[in-house]
Amino acid sequence: MPASPSTARAINDRLALRLLQQDGPLTAGQLKTLTGLSRPTVADLVDRLQEAGLVRVVGESGSQRRGPNARLYGIVADRAHLAALDVRTDSVAVVVADLLGVTLAEATLSIRGGTPARPAVEQAVAAVERTARSAGTAPLHSVAVGAPGLIDPVSGELRDTAGLPAWHRGLVKELQHRLPATVIVENETNLAAVAEHRGGAAPDRDTFALLWLGHGIGAAVMLDGVLRRGASGGAGEIGFLPVPGTAGVPSAVDCEGGFHSLAGSAAVLELAAAHGIEAHGPAGTGQERDPGAAFAVRAALADGGPRGEAFLAELADRIALGAASVVAVLDPGCVVLAGEVGRAGGDALAARVEERLARMSPLPTEVRAGTLGGGAVLRGAVIAAREAAQDALFAPEGAL
Repeated sequence: MPASPSTARAINDRLALRLLQQDGPLTAGQLKTLTGLSRPTVADLVDRLQEAGLVRVVGESGSQRRGPNARLYGIVADRAHLAALDVRTDSVAVVVADLLGVTLAEATLSIRGGTPARPAVEQAVAAVERTARSAGTAPLHSVAVGAPGLIDPVSGELRDTAGLPAWHRGLVKELQHRLPATVIVENETNLAAVAEHRGGAAPDRDTFALLWLGHGIGAAVMLDGVLRRGASGGAGEIGFLPVPGTAGVPSAVDCEGGFHSLAGSAAVLELAAAHGIEAHGPAGTGQERDPGAAFAVRAALADGGPRGEAFLAELADRIALGAASVVAVLDPGCVVLAGEVGRAGGDALAARVEERLARMSPLPTEVRAGTLGGGAVLRGAVIAAREAAQDALFAPEGAL
């Protein structure tokens, strides 16, 4: 059935807003060309979006004659703010951005080990509130939290997971209670995959698998441009994957003996020490807060000798074991080595893993190095918060 006039207007408005978000600012003529809509239809939708406070004139196009036809229209980016959180076992990183994803303020908070849940939650929420205030007066519309562990696919809540701090769940609940904003939670590795897909190592791949190589181990699966989370939200928990070369097998509450024991940061540091590789780097930053294993990989690459090569060869063997299992089940065609270690290893480590993977699997698989490192989680969280806000605000009747 043909769309009703109101539905057609809503579709046209959303299309125009998406184009302005992706490619803007744009003139009415450029919107006409990109949307394929008639000039009167474009004029009407621009008027509607201006009246709704979603779009405003931001300048004039120098390539066209001056006047109404040269006006450049852009998203009213400061209509609302977004917050993105990267929650780890001992820290919280916060970014506050506008509706175009431009960073306005950021902060990183360390949480001491052993801090009781309630004080840890209060410290983290206070850090989010301070950062939001420093970004300006616009209200927070959407908050995206990237955290390790399982996210319930029905409720969207962070599940209680053994080995993770209790304050993680408390933080999410407190944010939902205290902030006048929509709070969404996503697994950190899934957010990293979104970031690497949108502006990192895999913008040309709608189907790929991402291996997170950092303090912990995880995977994300992108099929036809859509994240696949699994029936219980646990797709990609490959830290629990039983693999040869470990002292035992993992249990339902402990990934020790699984792939984590071969490729997690503690295992990488042990491997580096066994090969005589220096593994003590500078203090971490907001982009890379677990630098030891990444520093060891960089040191091995810089070494250039038999010692460094032996370490990299064994590390590539280990990573390829986990990658081969993912490839055998999903045939993604591409694997991205993300996280601090994946970025530190770069193309050199990716090439070694790809060569070993080719020997283990008959399925042709390209292996790429992630380009965003530890910052991928925050980048992905900003994207998730922005899309949540746009879905709500870009409707013609949407209001803050």
